[in-house]
Amino acid sequence: MAYPATRMRRLRQTPVLRDMVQENTLSMDDLIYPIFIEEEVDAPAPISSLPGIMRHPEKDIAKVVKEAEELGIRAIILFGVSHHKDTSGSDSFKKDGLLARMIEKSKDAAPDMCIIADNCFCEYTDHGHCGIPSDDGVDNDRTLENLVKQSLVCVEAGADMLAPSGMMDGTIAAMREGLEEHNYGNMPIMAYASKMASSFYGPFRAAAGCELKGDRKQYQMNPANGREAIREALLDEAEGADILMVKPGMPYLDVLRDLRDYTQLPLAAYQVSGEYAMIKFAAEAGALDEEKVMMESLLAFKRAGASLILSYFAPQVAKLLREK
Repeated sequence: MAYPATRMRRLRQTPVLRDMVQENTLSMDDLIYPIFIEEEVDAPAPISSLPGIMRHPEKDIAKVVKEAEELGIRAIILFGVSHHKDTSGSDSFKKDGLLARMIEKSKDAAPDMCIIADNCFCEYTDHGHCGIPSDDGVDNDRTLENLVKQSLVCVEAGADMLAPSGMMDGTIAAMREGLEEHNYGNMPIMAYASKMASSFYGPFRAAAGCELKGDRKQYQMNPANGREAIREALLDEAEGADILMVKPGMPYLDVLRDLRDYTQLPLAAYQVSGEYAMIKFAAEAGALDEEKVMMESLLAFKRAGASLILSYFAPQVAKLLREK
């Protein structure tokens, strides 16, 4: 029916009416908080390009994780700032390496927290690439061999979920095979399924110490390709992924929304460092209301089909929701 039988404003007249018919809501069950941990340092280091975010010293892991839990954060993903880098990123698949230690200490501090391991090598290699270098870029299959080793170390350290982010072909299949062989078939995998070669990662690379010469365009996706992004994600599903992620977030809401029509798996979106930084710096300049834009941006992911959102805003959201 058309106007006046239909008046769309009828259900917008009061706060209660608006809340009653709101299609999407945000809760702490939706959010995953990225945390940076640096070894061999004594004090937290602010990250100038990520206002409010720190590189936390390894000795403070228990404190940082417990504080997150007390805020109501239920899941974290750990990124290591390594001082023991080499060509293959071997520290990340050592049982006493930084990645294993971060997981173990986090789990000991907060047993009920979902501890997610970022499974990649860029933070642990001296060249900054996500795998073993070769004459034509990165050696896909040799990198997969090391990724399986890394995955097993993470599981044995106490990880609740694995999140491979390197965009190597066959990643999920290799991890699934390795996990099954060692009786870890129940370990969930959240695939960085559609990860673009994006310029929005800049602040993260500074934070995690994984800058590199050149780029990652041989393995991360062309930002112009939406159909290819769906294909990548569906391949990960076929190989055994449990959750599919789109990264970055807001610039690729179309990919997230399209993917929702192709799969029944839970979807995740990563509101990456550049997205966070833009909101923060715009708010500092007085150009927008940080709290309102923060919440609007996160609801956009839910509206587009995300079940989970990785966001540096998680502590702020937790405080805001608690106040309400």
